[in-house]
Amino acid sequence: MLDTLYDYLSNIPGYHVLGLGLVAYLAYYLILVVKRPTFVCADGPLKNFLMREIPTLNMKFWPTFWCLDSRAQTIFASVLRSKTIPSIEYKREIFTLKDGGEVALDWMADNCDSNSPCVIILPGLTGNSQDEYVKCLVFAANNSGIRVVVFNNRGLGGVDLKTPRLYNACNCEDLAEVVQHVRKVVPEYCKLGATGISMGGLVLGNYLARRSEEARTYLSAAKIISVPWNVHKAIDSIEQPILNNLLGRLLTQSMYHTLKQSGLHKHQDLDMRSIKTSKTIREFDALFTIKHFGYPSVDDYYNDATLQNKLHQISVPLLCLSAADDPFQPLDAIPLEAANKCSHVAIIITARGGHIGFLEGCWPSTKDQYMSRVFVEYFTKALFDEKGEFQRIKEDLHRVYLEKQNC
Repeated sequence: MLDTLYDYLSNIPGYHVLGLGLVAYLAYYLILVVKRPTFVCADGPLKNFLMREIPTLNMKFWPTFWCLDSRAQTIFASVLRSKTIPSIEYKREIFTLKDGGEVALDWMADNCDSNSPCVIILPGLTGNSQDEYVKCLVFAANNSGIRVVVFNNRGLGGVDLKTPRLYNACNCEDLAEVVQHVRKVVPEYCKLGATGISMGGLVLGNYLARRSEEARTYLSAAKIISVPWNVHKAIDSIEQPILNNLLGRLLTQSMYHTLKQSGLHKHQDLDMRSIKTSKTIREFDALFTIKHFGYPSVDDYYNDATLQNKLHQISVPLLCLSAADDPFQPLDAIPLEAANKCSHVAIIITARGGHIGFLEGCWPSTKDQYMSRVFVEYFTKALFDEKGEFQRIKEDLHRVYLEKQNC
């Protein structure tokens, strides 16, 4: 018996090796990869509503089996969407801010009527309304009858700087003005929501926390996707060799090119040569961001931007989508314990997905993606709200919020 087994293993056919390898990989995929997302929210009306009204929460997430690595998910999702999602013809509005600066607000209201709700979208660090992950959400919203307006930060979207100032991860003054403006433009009876992706999620999250009552007045619901909850840990994670660090370098170069294209160096004396040599986001922030916005140190800036410890200040129902393997945000930095005690914040965590990836299926479909599906399921229920249930939940949550603030 042993001799026979030895002879077989010594002369095992190649197709047997391949078959055993496929079986082993299939077992690994089904047991350790395919899982229902982790869902964390304090017991109460918001959690009950979301569990009932968002079908995707109760389904397993099936990551694309040949694209499991977090960096592969991140990069391939961007490539796939950029190649398959066409450009969008927005209706552009140039909005002038109080300090004289200008930003582009790109509207998409096709397939909408006068009763359609509206969602403000905040792109990531150097993103704009034509970035593939933004268009993915815009098309999904449009197909569901939700109007969308993309808020392009200063110096982005092809708009020249009118004042010597850009944007950062925690400065929410511009967003506050945009929210007030959009609320005036959209009919009063139409509900307003907002979603931020990556750094856009930091800006939106800080707005929800710092201007809690103001945000609750204007917004009915909010959502953030792949946000770096703890900026310190996010920066540490993206600096890890080798692949994470490579992604970080690419993003740093993108930040430099965005700065250069903005023309800010024409208004201020910037050491563009030193900034160009930045190899990490931390170096770029040390050479430019903290000086431009007056922070004493990079740590002070990252402390100010971090959302991890601000959930208790948020009074607008907020749904968050993250991946446990996001190279920009380690799992231990996601505030699960805080969310489990917070009445207003719910967090969905998929086992895989990378950063703004969330590719699923044998061949990822551009029409029905996990990220946009959760986006649509949430906002259609929260904003159309034909029976007024979500509005009642929001009011009940606010009473709980005020009671906690007065304790």
